[in-house]
Amino acid sequence: MLKNRKLFLIVTTFLVGLCSIIYELLVSTATSYFLGNSVRQFSLIIGFYMAAMGVGSFISRAITKDLLYNFIIIEIVLGLIGAFSVPLLYIYFAYADYSGFNLFSLFLISVIGILTGLEIPLITRIMEDDFSLKDNISNILTFDYLGALLATLLFPFFLVPLMGIYKSSLLFGLINISVGFANYIFFRDVLNLTKKRKRITELLFVSFTLVILLAFFMSQNFMKQWNDTIFKQSVIYSKQTPYQEISFTQNEFEFRLYLNGVIQFSSRDEYRYHEGLIHVPLMQCEEVKKVLVLGGGEGLAAREVLKYPDIEKIVVVDIDPAITDLAKNFHKLVEQNDRALFDPRVEIRNEDAFTFLMDDESKYDAIICDLPDPTSDVLCRLYSNAFYKLINNHLKPDGIVVTQASSPDLTTAAFWCINETLKISGFEYTYPYNINVPSFGNWGFIMASHQPVNPTFDSTIPTRYLSAESLNTIFHFPKDLVRTNIKPNYLDQPILIDYYLESWRMLAKFKK
Repeated sequence: MLKNRKLFLIVTTFLVGLCSIIYELLVSTATSYFLGNSVRQFSLIIGFYMAAMGVGSFISRAITKDLLYNFIIIEIVLGLIGAFSVPLLYIYFAYADYSGFNLFSLFLISVIGILTGLEIPLITRIMEDDFSLKDNISNILTFDYLGALLATLLFPFFLVPLMGIYKSSLLFGLINISVGFANYIFFRDVLNLTKKRKRITELLFVSFTLVILLAFFMSQNFMKQWNDTIFKQSVIYSKQTPYQEISFTQNEFEFRLYLNGVIQFSSRDEYRYHEGLIHVPLMQCEEVKKVLVLGGGEGLAAREVLKYPDIEKIVVVDIDPAITDLAKNFHKLVEQNDRALFDPRVEIRNEDAFTFLMDDESKYDAIICDLPDPTSDVLCRLYSNAFYKLINNHLKPDGIVVTQASSPDLTTAAFWCINETLKISGFEYTYPYNINVPSFGNWGFIMASHQPVNPTFDSTIPTRYLSAESLNTIFHFPKDLVRTNIKPNYLDQPILIDYYLESWRMLAKFKK
């Protein structure tokens, strides 16, 4: 019996360590999805979580009797709160004040941290009759840390890609509650509980478990309702991949693609964006035979590049194979991109753009950066000086690079930051321009080259929006949209994300 008790408590330690790290990762990831700036969000969540664990450890000294029973109750309560940590964040983001989201997430992780901080001191004291102090501390920390290691492996490789963060939080909440109840069953003969306490414990376990199971099996309906609330349109497709959440919405006028809740295109007017992104630079190239598209896995940029009669090869680099698979199999998207990715001249590479440029040795007539906005530190590196220097190495001497550069109206400082970054990265000439895309508003692009460019329009290339007349106006910016004294974005100092998110924070305050 003693040997079984020791083994059971060690397994308990392992599982509570596993669950505690999962909650931390779940809340950090959720806040990063909604607020961007993953470095800031992970730093805040980890900091508050660790501090709250310290508070919980301090409070544990007040528990002087019924250690095992209190541990069981803590596990059951922690399981409920941990299970609904992500659902509560989803609900708060959709229905409550956006500006208070960060405070709510810090409050939530602090509560989880306090409860987690109670666990290790209690279980250490519970096990002091089974091991010497030296062995006790060694065992507790060893298996707690091993649980944490397993959590860090499960989270990116299994939980997020296969279950998503919403279901994962419910699953691990259920595990936490089960740990508590398993201890209740295993030690029921030594707990010496009153009938009242037994009924309370069993009622808590049964009711909390049923609530979590109901939420788990209703998760698809919840996410559909949540998506409809956020996107204001019916969601016709939704999938969580290892890299992002992909959503397509549909109404009678259009369908849209969202990545992590941020719109990527509307079928109603995406041609304006893609004509501006592709034809403004390509019409200035002496030849268009080999083009690199970084991002653009949905095939819309490739569709426009294929309009050039001399094109021999287009390399599309998109990190997420789910996007390129949809571009070839999701009928609405296939219709929108005119089956571009089926063209034998198009090569698809599902790789990180930064890594691809480091390994690739090819030279290109033009490089198109059709990348998501810099809402996170991971994305900011794709707008850094190091990234643009890699691009520089892959351009032919007379080649041209272009990047989408967010909105010069809404994220003005971020737009000019990208321009400054291109300037310090070896491009002698930069050409900022802007195009009105109704779904986005006024949208910005920056073309860069080693040779001066005198923009001209090629009437042999079929377009729906771009014309010789519009080409003469898109390079003009009103004085109040031009920024000076803007710092460039370095790989190790990603100031771009501060410029970008600060603009959105100011806009949110203005709307209030």
